[in-house]
Amino acid sequence: MWNKTDPEESFRNKVIWGAAAVIAAALIGVGIYYRMRTPRRPQPAAAIPAAPVAAQPTPAPTPLPSSTPAIRHPIPAQATAAHAAPLPPLNHSDALILSALNRLIGHPAVARFLVPKNVIRRIVVTVDNLPRAKVAAHLRPVQPTPGKTLVDRQGAITVLSARNYARYAPFVAIVSRIRVKALAQLYFRLYPLFQQAYESLGYPHKYFNDRLVEAIDSMLATPAVSGPIRLVRPHVFWQFANPQLEALPAGQKLLLRMGPRNAAIIEAKLRRLRALIARMPQ
Repeated sequence: MWNKTDPEESFRNKVIWGAAAVIAAALIGVGIYYRMRTPRRPQPAAAIPAAPVAAQPTPAPTPLPSSTPAIRHPIPAQATAAHAAPLPPLNHSDALILSALNRLIGHPAVARFLVPKNVIRRIVVTVDNLPRAKVAAHLRPVQPTPGKTLVDRQGAITVLSARNYARYAPFVAIVSRIRVKALAQLYFRLYPLFQQAYESLGYPHKYFNDRLVEAIDSMLATPAVSGPIRLVRPHVFWQFANPQLEALPAGQKLLLRMGPRNAAIIEAKLRRLRALIARMPQ
């Protein structure tokens, strides 16, 4: 997460909005059947009538596959049944989730780091984008990381400075104190709102919890990088000099920018959360 107002800010993700929709069409042709007529041969007088041929049963048609994909990681039924209180409409859910987060991580942290409008929609958009190449920066649920990217120069080589990792320390400190079980319970309670927000992005037959598990798995697959990370700036913004690193999903590049120590804390929380929300932890 980078400071949007700083022209020197590295790794700035260009704003993307929405998801592309793919429409498939099928065409069924109508066959024309011709009945061939042939002259009937006369039967001999003493001929014995042929025995009738038993009618063969018509095989049952093979059912077509459902267009709705199977849910891989369903929310536990007992978790949703435990919260019978009705939820507010999605567009009026900010007060509820902000109040719950204030109790979970404290009002000062919420006021400092969270964007207080359209919280659930912002979370859903960001989760959906983390395994992709870029994140919609203007729709992130957290405030931009203050300060600008710090780099070190070694002759003609520019590397990401270890001093840059300290920019993320206050946020990671809050994450390290989150009670993951309580966070999962809050997520279960509000899940219908998360699902509604996900469907509104253009996924009417998909399950948000499956996408959340995919995003977590993507971030947990972040490669380990030893030594300084080289940077280049072909235009305005810094990029990873290694093309393989630059091609990584947005969530993985975020963890690399945080530094290995901060990333380890985030990854530990993600593993714990995955174990609670996935049907079969891997």
